[in-house]
Amino acid sequence: MLATLALLATPALAQQAGHQGMNHQGMDHSKMMQPTAANPYGPAEMDMHQKMMAAKGADAGETWIRKMIEHHRGAVAMSQIALRSSQNAEVRGEAQKAITSQNREIATLNAMLRKMGKPAQ
Repeated sequence: MLATLALLATPALAQQAGHQGMNHQGMDHSKMMQPTAANPYGPAEMDMHQKMMAAKGADAGETWIRKMIEHHRGAVAMSQIALRSSQNAEVRGEAQKAITSQNREIATLNAMLRKMGKPAQ
């Protein structure tokens, strides 16, 4: 019986220990985010992540809109990097389409904020 309880408790204990070890505040991500030829997106990803984490509103709906705007801006930034960095015509075409569609989404979300009487971002 004790062995069964120990086996049942192990995943929960491992999960708890994992969460304690997952505290990323104060960590230096700069080395992980150094752009390389194969992965030039690190700085744009970090910028998007920081801006999404900082985006707040007066309620859950406004906060969602503000976080999504930053998410879409991050997609634009990464797509612009792909345009500069890739020679693949298909990748470049999809990146350009992503820029267009993401900018459209940003405009829609900002219009929603204005309709709510909130400042656009």
